[in-house]
Amino acid sequence: MAPSLSALARRVRYDILRMTSEAGSGHPTTSLSATDLMTGLMFGGTFRFDLQDPDNPCNDRLIFSKGHASPLFYALYAAAGVLTEADLLSYRHMGSLLEGHPTPRFPYTEAATGSLGQGLSIGLGMALCAKRLDRLPCVTYVLMGDSETAEGSVWEATQLAAHYELDNLVAIVDVNRLGQRGPTMLGWDLATYEARLAAFGWHTIVLDDGHDLDAIQAAYGEIDHACGRPTVLIARTVKGKGVSFLEDQEGWHGKALNQQEFELAIRELGDVDLEAHGRITPPPSLKAAVWSPSPVDLGPLTDRPLSTRAAYGRALVELAPSHPDMVVLDAEVSNSTFAATYATAYPERFFEMYIAEQNMVSAALGLSARGKTPYVSTFAAFFTRAFDQLRMAQYSRARANIKCTGSHAGVAIGPDGPSQMGLEDIALFRSLPDCVVLYPSDDVATGALVHVMADHHGMTYLRTTRQELPRLYTEGEQFPIGGSKTLRRSDDDRVTVVAAGITLHEALKAADLLALEGIRVRVIDLYSIQPLDVAALHEAAAGTAAIVTVEDHYPAGGIGEAVAAALSDVATPVVMLAVRTIPMSGTPAELLALEGIDAAAIAARIRSVTGDTL
Repeated sequence: MAPSLSALARRVRYDILRMTSEAGSGHPTTSLSATDLMTGLMFGGTFRFDLQDPDNPCNDRLIFSKGHASPLFYALYAAAGVLTEADLLSYRHMGSLLEGHPTPRFPYTEAATGSLGQGLSIGLGMALCAKRLDRLPCVTYVLMGDSETAEGSVWEATQLAAHYELDNLVAIVDVNRLGQRGPTMLGWDLATYEARLAAFGWHTIVLDDGHDLDAIQAAYGEIDHACGRPTVLIARTVKGKGVSFLEDQEGWHGKALNQQEFELAIRELGDVDLEAHGRITPPPSLKAAVWSPSPVDLGPLTDRPLSTRAAYGRALVELAPSHPDMVVLDAEVSNSTFAATYATAYPERFFEMYIAEQNMVSAALGLSARGKTPYVSTFAAFFTRAFDQLRMAQYSRARANIKCTGSHAGVAIGPDGPSQMGLEDIALFRSLPDCVVLYPSDDVATGALVHVMADHHGMTYLRTTRQELPRLYTEGEQFPIGGSKTLRRSDDDRVTVVAAGITLHEALKAADLLALEGIRVRVIDLYSIQPLDVAALHEAAAGTAAIVTVEDHYPAGGIGEAVAAALSDVATPVVMLAVRTIPMSGTPAELLALEGIDAAAIAARIRSVTGDTL
């Protein structure tokens, strides 16, 4: 005979307390508050999942946005029979798959969570994938804490889920009244939660008692997956539910019970059957839709070069027939990033994410976790808003196959002024472990690198330039990740200039100018900033007296620091030219000169390095 939901809930509560007490840390009270909600969801017939095949595209998805409730997450899977007592007792220990906040090292984790406010956006991406791409009836459930609803990214996701009519997305808000340091903003004011979410176009279900298993099951029965609206279940719960001295008490957040407290707590739970296992309803057996796009003929490149941002849009269209898992997202600037080129060709695989970059990046993670390859674009400057989402995506590393492109980089954009100038983006993406950072200098290189990005599994960043740049390469040139191109070289080179993007063109002008003065300069196109072509840099350092780096970016974390780090084992000096003042509006030429990164400034610095004077 199958155990009752109440028996399973007691077992889950016991495991929550046991594993956190054994670990000496964790978040038992916030796990206890959502135990009945999640036990009812998983084992009451609503949630459909094949435990033997976690990647089954027909599976429903469960995301713990309140990732600190990981003890509940793991206890549920122990009750499902896929974790042992020994597994649970390894919680938070070195090497355990059961980390303090869930990551996909545990195979039933959809994405890393723990930085609050991101789970709903991840779920949005998964729901979008199921409804609009795979065309499967699976549902994404997101458990959220009441505290995290203060995060702006939650409301970015809330409005977009309604816009895209994602009736296969269900948020479950655990309103337990208490945050980390005390009461939440709204406490148990369920009416205000409901009014706010209803105003955003969600179907709302309110549970006055989030511990009444019959009421919970009835609430899940009210979800309508054909109403054209996402659903939110707003449940009043008690933090620490099931243990009298924990219930609705401040000061227990993130604290485990000691042995004496643990023994008192489990006596209150009553009889616990540790052999009780719940059954999860299996998913239907269906196949995901397959996208087979027809090629779109954009014609050959003309003699007039494209800007690298325009070349990006063109390359996306070229990719589509051979990459049916690709999908493109943009933050309402697609006519500037040129993602619009793809949107025009393949509108069914383009999603407008509007001016909400945090939600866009987490939604891309959700899409990626479901096997799609999202290409995400906005102005380079605005990726800074989504740094935390990018950081968290890397903790879902195996699932984070996200391709980011930032346009309008550097002071070279000109009169728009500093708020629009991406001057920190290289540093941002270089700081992410294993993130590939690419910076093409013409349209041919851009097209090649977009194709290289597609074939690389993992997060990549492509930096594009606003204006048209002279073409440097011929079609068919190869641009492997980790490579570089040496564009000027002689046996008499005295200095090497390393640059990419617009400053590479300035470096070439400077080299040609200095050649007329008899000063030979090697010029390297460092199109792959991470990883670097360390061999080429060491060869240049061995063969010339100095390395001069030039970049349209702040010095911190940029090309200069990357090159200097790579050459830290040699004596050859590295001289860094970069944007060192707060810029202003002006023409690109004026601003490059102001920051000392135009051809004249590069030539002058090289003369000072070599001791030559005009």
